[in-house]
Amino acid sequence: MIRWPDLVLIPLDFNKTKTMPLYKKVIIGLVSIIILLLLINLGVNFWVDRQLPKIISNKNKSSYNITYKNLDVSLWSGNIDATEVVIVPKAALNDTLQKAGIYSKIKSLQIKKFKAWDLIFDDKIRARSITINGPEVVIYKKNEKAINDTKSFRTKVVDPFREIIVVSDIYLKEGRLKMVYVKNNKDILSAGNINLQLEGIVITEETLKNKIPFSYQKSSVSCEKIYYRINPFYHLEAALFQKEGNQVRISKLALIPSYGRKGFVKRLQKEKDLYTVTTDSASINNIHWGFENDRFFINANAIHLDQLSANIYRSKTPPDDLKKKSLNNKLLRDLKFSMKIDTLSMRNSLVVYEEEIEPKRGPAKVSFSQFNLTATNIQSGFGQKKLPDTKIKINCRLMNTSQLKANWTFNVMDRSDGFKIRGSVHNFNTEKLYPFVKPYMNASIKGVLDEIHFNFTGNSDVMKGDLDLKYHDVKVTFYRKNKPEKKNKLKSFIANLLIKNDSDNKTKKADVEVKRIPEKSFYNLLWRGIAEGLKKILI
Repeated sequence: MIRWPDLVLIPLDFNKTKTMPLYKKVIIGLVSIIILLLLINLGVNFWVDRQLPKIISNKNKSSYNITYKNLDVSLWSGNIDATEVVIVPKAALNDTLQKAGIYSKIKSLQIKKFKAWDLIFDDKIRARSITINGPEVVIYKKNEKAINDTKSFRTKVVDPFREIIVVSDIYLKEGRLKMVYVKNNKDILSAGNINLQLEGIVITEETLKNKIPFSYQKSSVSCEKIYYRINPFYHLEAALFQKEGNQVRISKLALIPSYGRKGFVKRLQKEKDLYTVTTDSASINNIHWGFENDRFFINANAIHLDQLSANIYRSKTPPDDLKKKSLNNKLLRDLKFSMKIDTLSMRNSLVVYEEEIEPKRGPAKVSFSQFNLTATNIQSGFGQKKLPDTKIKINCRLMNTSQLKANWTFNVMDRSDGFKIRGSVHNFNTEKLYPFVKPYMNASIKGVLDEIHFNFTGNSDVMKGDLDLKYHDVKVTFYRKNKPEKKNKLKSFIANLLIKNDSDNKTKKADVEVKRIPEKSFYNLLWRGIAEGLKKILI
């Protein structure tokens, strides 16, 4: 027990009271700020957890409805993870007959470094990047064009995307795409295993005015099993497409007709070539393309085609197309966009031309194997006043037996469509022409053309020049018109009397001048010039 007398009273000196040290004040202040930030963060996190699903599903201003299975938001890392995301047009939810639009199923996606305050005040996600894993996209279209115009791409894809999220980088992994025509449910475009990388994306009010409504710093894309329906008559296929920066590689590229020869001819109102083209690989080096002042442009340092195989078939059954055919000068000069290809090369290729006059005779064939071509300065005339000459060099095997060389030059800006072409053929066995001459002329030729040299200059009206020929043992056989399998002995006998079947080991020369048939192509003019020279020398 304490007694009062035992207490010692100590007087207080208020002037000597110690103040709190500064470092304690700083610590208390920092702790207070941290606690405040934690409370704010918890509040923001609570708000984001409650409001983000509403913004994505119900409040997004786009024309698409978005649902998902799981959604995980982390303010600490700034990441949003979602799984089993489904995107459908809002119009389709209200009207089942309204099928056109974009439909997508996404296995998972991750948004990195999103900004919570933008989400709160703008109802929009702004982030560093979005990674989309395993998307399956089906686009139903009201017409059969893959892209109507660049504005439709902006309004149907870019604008809805911007209403929900704005990011700097997009990564898409192992995607699949289909574009389908609503009326017949047929594919317009499809591709698998799509991998896409776009970094440094910028979308501004200025870029939105452009035909490509955004810019980017770095890009790469690859996909497999590509199908693209160009028009009712043709579609493109490719096994693999890769673009890394400005380099493009394509494997097993093919232009394939939608119909066989009979079906194609049946659908023609006028005669037209049927093309079947495949190439083992194609590469484009240093490609640049885009729009400048709303005009499309494409430039490339080099295009290489390896082991291309081209079959060109024409039936003479449909009526002739009497429209004037433009020469290459004019075709390039009149292009409505800027194009510049420094070098185009084809290696180890095959080109076959077939022309069928009567089905019972079969098509006449000319083949060019081991075909190698190098063309330089291929440019359009759009916006140009002066251009260097386009030069084409060809080296191949004619009918798989003789070496053919040709040098062809023209200038795109020459409005007379002038050109020069010279070439040579060596040791040509004329029996190899049987697949062409027999169906086309109902005749056959035997003998050897030791050397042919031609040198022609022409324009859109006429071609002139000379042809040199050295040959031996040339004979011709004609066949009956109504029975093409039987020889016309009388006509053959008279023809061989007229033909000088040997040049006596000398080179003979003929001057050539042929008028161009405006409804025919450049190759028809070249062939007629060579035939005219041969005729003058042989008969």
